[in-house]
Formats: sequence, C-alpha cells, structure tokens
Amino acid sequence: MSETTISTLPDPSGLSPDPLTDLIREGARKLIEQAVEAELATLLASFAEERLDDGRARLVRHGHLPEREILTGIGPVAVKVPRVRDRKPGAERISFTPSILPRYLRKAKSVEELLPWLYLKGVSTGDFGEALAALLGPDAKGLSAKTVTRLKANWWSEYEAWEKRDLGTRRFLYIWADGVYFKPRMAEEKQCVLVIVGADEYGRKELLAMTDGFRESTQSWREVLLDLKRRGLTQDPKLAIGDGALGFWTALREVFPTTQEQRCWLHKTMNVLNALPKSAQARAKGHLHDIWQAGTKAEANVAFNFFVETYGVKWDKAVAKLVKDRDALLTLYDYPAEHWKHIRTSNPIESTFATVRHRTRRTKGCLSRKTGLAMAFRLMMSAQKKWRRLDGRNRLPEVISGVEFRDGVRHIQAAA
Repeated sequence: MSETTISTLPDPSGLSPDPLTDLIREGARKLIEQAVEAELATLLASFAEERLDDGRARLVRHGHLPEREILTGIGPVAVKVPRVRDRKPGAERISFTPSILPRYLRKAKSVEELLPWLYLKGVSTGDFGEALAALLGPDAKGLSAKTVTRLKANWWSEYEAWEKRDLGTRRFLYIWADGVYFKPRMAEEKQCVLVIVGADEYGRKELLAMTDGFRESTQSWREVLLDLKRRGLTQDPKLAIGDGALGFWTALREVFPTTQEQRCWLHKTMNVLNALPKSAQARAKGHLHDIWQAGTKAEANVAFNFFVETYGVKWDKAVAKLVKDRDALLTLYDYPAEHWKHIRTSNPIESTFATVRHRTRRTKGCLSRKTGLAMAFRLMMSAQKKWRRLDGRNRLPEVISGVEFRDGVRHIQAAA
C-alpha cells in the first residue's frame, strides 16, 4: 500500500495535538521553577550565617516534594517544590513553602473564576468535564455536584459580607437604578431584584446595592436607599438614571431630595414602541433616536415636538407615555456632553442581568430565591471588572462643585 493511501485517524479524545500549547506549558513550568528557586535561594541566604556547633550550615536543601499538577488557564502544569532540612535540634523548625505555590494549591485563580462562570452561563455540572477539557486540555478535571454546592454557599457568604461594607470614604455622583425580574424554579412568581450601580468621583462604576425586593414598591426602594445612607452615602448623588417605575422616584425624592432625575431612554423607547402598531415601530424608533441623539436641548425639543405632532393624532396613548416624562428625559443636556453616552440609559444593569435570566432557565435543579440572588450577585461582581470608566473624567470635579452646563458645555456667565 502506498504512503499516499494511508491516512491518520483522529485522536479518539477529539482533541488534536497542539505543539504550541505544549511549548507554552513547558515554558510556564520553567518559569515557575525559576521563581521557586529564586525564593528558596533568598531563604537559604537569610540563614547562611547560622551554623551548628560543628560548623555545618543550619539550613540546607533536602530533595523535592512529590511532583503535582496545577490546573492553569493553559492546562495542567507539572511542578516540583524543593524541600529544606533544618539541622538545628530543639529550635522552631524552618520549612519552605513558595508564595506562588501554596501547599494545597491545585487550581490557579483564573481557573477558580472560570468554574462558577461555566455554571452561571448554563453549563450543567454533568458537562463540566467536557467543557474544561475543550478549554484547558484533556487532563482537566470537572466539578462534582458537591463542589457546585460549596460554590453557591461561598457566593452567599460573599454577598452577606459585601452588603455590610462601609461607603463612608466614597463620593458617588451618578447612580443607575433598575428592578430586574427573573423566575426561580421554586417560586410561583417572578423574583424582583432591586439594583443600584454608582459612578464615583474618579469615574469608576461600582455595584452599590442589590437586594430581593417586593416588586418595585416605594417602601422597598426606600429601604435600599436608606441602607446606602446608613453605610456612608450621606451626600446626595448629582443624578439618578432609571426607568419610569414610580416607586424608585418617590423614594429617591424622600431620601436624596437634591438628586436630579434622568429617565432611561432604552426603557422609554420600548414602552412607547409597544403602544404602537408594528407597521409604525421602525419609523417611530428612528424619530425617537432623533430626540436623544440631538446635539442641543433646543434641537431635542424640536425633534420631540415633531414626534408628538406626527404620532399624536392616531396613537395618543403612545405619545402620552413620552410626554409625561419630557423634562426628565432631557436632563442629560445639563451635564457634560462626554457623559451623555453613560447617563442616557440604565444599560449596565440590564445587560448584565440577561445572563442571570439565561442561567435560571437552564438550571435543571430547584433554584431558590436565595440562590438566585447569590448567582445574580456573583455575575454582577464579575461583570463589574469589565465596566468602562466614565469618559470625560476631567469634568467630574466641575460636576461636584456645581458648575453649570448647557447643552453639555460649561456655561461661562458674562461679566456684569
């Protein structure tokens, strides 16, 4: 049989050999070895002058511990940790544990963060082995049901500690609020999670509050806002962004009376379009965009009036939804133009919770309201690491000091 008729069968595991990954893994092994040896050399040097009565060194190398594998983001990496021998009798024994390789470490931190994400993204525990093998290599191990249970308990403990943290040293200028609904399997009705995200004086976005609420009642929102105040948020935020839920705005005016209001254009657009026939929605959506994309408040008002005149005759209910929040929809023009893209909608909350809804639909077991809240918290904290800081951070001191902005530009009053 000629060589041209011989074909190579694929690997039964379904994973093809990858020389590049093997090379990277070998390089990682050597780097770990070098770092460990450097740390050991430092330890031996610090005891170099300590000698026994017969002149021998007190601390010497003493072989290696059994080789073990660390599961990393590039797959398992074999490591060997050297041992030391303390020859001085009666003294407190000196041992060596590298700072980068704790004694019982089996998974790198990046992998520990990957595991809950697989679960939260909808991968069942039975499929973990296959998912990890595809991501990290055929030797990657999956998770047991016990491990997932432990993860859930850890998420709840983290949530309880986070909920009590002090906010007294921070100043938050903008806050986004939303009540997000999803349905745990053990609940007869949807769960409402009240969420508040804030942007501080450095432009950093951060999850401030998240709690299980009774729908979006004024009392539920009042409790959330009062808790923020109790934990140190004593200065009223400059601006709050949210949808038209009356409960939040009523509570806001009671707890933070000087905070201005900006209605979320994403929610408002959906509400208005839902009151229009499908045949008119595409055109109406473009006209709504003309309002919030206008460069000045005057231009926005012109586009606003055009929408009212164009659709008010046939679809007065849709127009009424828009008109009732006219002033609150245009508050953004009194703030720096660099911030408009951030303060027009409550998108940081809504987009993150899309993943929570996906997970609650995919979960095969019984998902309680407590577990649903813990999962939502874990997702929000993971998403927070990727949230963009505010553009135009140089404008934030001006916002704090109360500088007047008109059409997104600092207004300079003429001299008398």
